[in-house]
Amino acid sequence: MEILGVLLGLALLFGLGVVVLVIVGLVKAARAVGEKMERQEAKARRAVENVTLKAKTYTQTGPQGQISAVRLRLRTSLDNTRQVLEGAVGQDGQLGESLALLARLDTHAAELDGELRRLEREPDAGRVTAKLPELRERAERITHSAETMRWAAQDRMHRFADDELGRLSKECEDEAGALRHWDAAPGASASGGSAGFAAGAAGAGGIAGSAAGAAGSAGAAREAGAGRPGLTDGRGGRPSAEELLGLTDPVAKLAQRLRKPTAGPSAG
Repeated sequence: MEILGVLLGLALLFGLGVVVLVIVGLVKAARAVGEKMERQEAKARRAVENVTLKAKTYTQTGPQGQISAVRLRLRTSLDNTRQVLEGAVGQDGQLGESLALLARLDTHAAELDGELRRLEREPDAGRVTAKLPELRERAERITHSAETMRWAAQDRMHRFADDELGRLSKECEDEAGALRHWDAAPGASASGGSAGFAAGAAGAGGIAGSAAGAAGSAGAAREAGAGRPGLTDGRGGRPSAEELLGLTDPVAKLAQRLRKPTAGPSAG
């Protein structure tokens, strides 16, 4: 029984936790939906007001039309700046500070817009004429500040885009050069062939020079041998045995006698 009671208690706690989680999730979802609807409603209301102000600038004359024009220009400038900053903050985190400044500027713009709305309903034309220049000057300062941040953000994004494009172009050129690697091969082969031909010619010249030197040495040796009289007989530069023994003349006479025909008995 005790084990069963513990299990039931755990089951109840688990079910209670699930119910709490479901309730919290539903509350958060309802809150998110409500906030989204409020934002959409605010945007729709602001769009309607902008259209109304634009219509008043064309239909109304005098101070009333001027007030509508000031309010419309103030709203348009802030809205355009907010769109630019929110669209680029995901790529450049430094623009988050600009968004914070725009939020503070938007607070002043909301206060000024309320004053302009009240002045628009003012029945005293003299007061409207007296207050309008001051409010217009404040609106110009806010508009100028918003436009300055918007232009700076646009220039910053343009600069980053140019830098990125420059780096990308350089990488593409390097890749194209790597793909055309064969363009450098013929020049290298030609230079290698020229160098080999020059080396071969130099080697051939060296061999020819060596051969000429050897021939010159042999000729000098022969001339030196020929300059020594009584030691050569013109046959390989060595003296014959007859010359050394002094038998050259008797041998020649004997040879001549052997060549003569002998008269035999048959001649008679």
